[in-house]
Amino acid sequence: MKKLGFVIKLLFIEKKDLFYSLLFGFIAGITAVGLFASSGYLISKAAITPSIFTLMIIVASVKMLGIISALGRYGERYFSHRGTFTMLSNMRVSFYEQLEPLAPTIFRKYKSGDLLARVVGDVEALQNFFLRVFYPPVVLLLVFLCTLFFTALFSIEVAVLLFIGLMVTTFVVPAFFALTQRKVDRLVRQRRGELSTKVTEFLYGFRDLKIYQQLDVKEGELHQSVHAYLEEQERESIHNLFSQAANKFLSLFISLLVLGTGAYLVADGRMDGIYLAMFVMISLTVFENTTSMAAFPSYLEESRQAATRLTEVVGKDDVHEKSQEVFENRSILGVPSIEMKDVTFSFPNEMRTTLTNVTTSFPSGSKTAIVGPSGSGKSTMLQLLLKFYRADQGQIRFNEDSIDHLSQETIWEKTNVLLQENHFFYGTIRENLLLASDELSDIEMEEMLGQVKLGHLSLDDKVLEKGENLSGGEKQRLAISRALLVKSSFWLLDEPTSSIDALTEAHIMDYLFEKAKEATIILVSHRLTGLEKMDQIIVMDNGTIVETGTFDELMELKGYFYEMKQIEQSVFLVH
Repeated sequence: MKKLGFVIKLLFIEKKDLFYSLLFGFIAGITAVGLFASSGYLISKAAITPSIFTLMIIVASVKMLGIISALGRYGERYFSHRGTFTMLSNMRVSFYEQLEPLAPTIFRKYKSGDLLARVVGDVEALQNFFLRVFYPPVVLLLVFLCTLFFTALFSIEVAVLLFIGLMVTTFVVPAFFALTQRKVDRLVRQRRGELSTKVTEFLYGFRDLKIYQQLDVKEGELHQSVHAYLEEQERESIHNLFSQAANKFLSLFISLLVLGTGAYLVADGRMDGIYLAMFVMISLTVFENTTSMAAFPSYLEESRQAATRLTEVVGKDDVHEKSQEVFENRSILGVPSIEMKDVTFSFPNEMRTTLTNVTTSFPSGSKTAIVGPSGSGKSTMLQLLLKFYRADQGQIRFNEDSIDHLSQETIWEKTNVLLQENHFFYGTIRENLLLASDELSDIEMEEMLGQVKLGHLSLDDKVLEKGENLSGGEKQRLAISRALLVKSSFWLLDEPTSSIDALTEAHIMDYLFEKAKEATIILVSHRLTGLEKMDQIIVMDNGTIVETGTFDELMELKGYFYEMKQIEQSVFLVH
């Protein structure tokens, strides 16, 4: 139940609906027992031809109990479902509040299909927690206790039988089936996540599968996942139906024992025969409420598994509680200077250290290039500066303020970021550029498109999802134009022109540096051309800084950067 703690907290936000659900559920249950008990008594009483006045009172009582039972059931359904929908709404909001800060790195840990299955399927699964797990046992116990007390006034033997039936159908049978339910439900959710992942990958990779003629292979794997998921669902359904059948059989068997015991007590002269039909009707009615307990283990385990999978995503035991991290009321003022001291970092669940004892500084208004081979840790440095991750050790400071005292939003609002991959939304060029600012005019946007050599595009041109109708170079230039429309004093550029031809790249970079001449710029690049204008060049290899200096200083040093430059020149000369 520990994993369900956050669900219960969200549930108690709507205390009024919770109270009314229990109240009306109890009224509906106890009046239903009273209705059928009165009906049984009426049948027996009518057989001995009592006075018409007595029959009228009993008939009126039956009608009144029937009306109250119906109203109680309506109120119970209304408030329980309203409470459930409110809980789901609160849960989605709370979960997304926790998920949003993790968005930049979440796909390193989870596949998109599995994450979708958790966000949609597991949240929906928790709707059964209140309706099938939380309040039904409470109502059942209250109704049973009142029924046992009433029955004991007429026959202790029958009350004991009902109590034994309560223990067996409410606790023993559900506990027995709960032992195997956990494995069944876990496999269902695992297969659902696998199926969602394979469907997502199949759709995303459909074109490549067609090109490499592997479509049939992937279709086969997808069909296997479908069959595995359906088999687990079938096992779950069989398990639930068998649990319900066993519970129903035992409840009817207890009713049969009540009939036999009552008949024996009547024959022995220890009970008035007029109550025999009443006890049988009470038994049949009260055990109808235990039917829901047959499915209790299934819904409980379903809710527990769903809560566990959700808390795994946000990395906390409580989705509802916001981060305990408290940031000081600080912001980045002016053109920032950044300092990194003895920074070491490795990605979660990886043994390899990505950065090792990195110490460097980026003075205010400076232009810095970070170069080195792939996997040397260049992009990781930018991710640490954006606070996508926290350093395992060491310090990062913005204007002498520790990055630990700054929120992600504080850093992002002062930073212009161009990553290797930039997202484009389905819509128009205008709508994608307006992400920079809602107050941009068409003239400003058209001028910026011209500066990045995208003058052939109209603001009303369509952009497909992820910019599928744009070339790699057009995507990068559109991303650059969007960034240039944001006025910021700190730029982080990660291979911003890797898909752009040399002439266009030179024009765009000249314009960018002119626009950001007062700003602090950090550029990650594999290309070594055009770095002469940089104030400093940081050369990285295997997660460490091997050289630092200006272009001329590094060329005179004839070290690692010099060798890289010679190799680059030889490649261009050969071509």
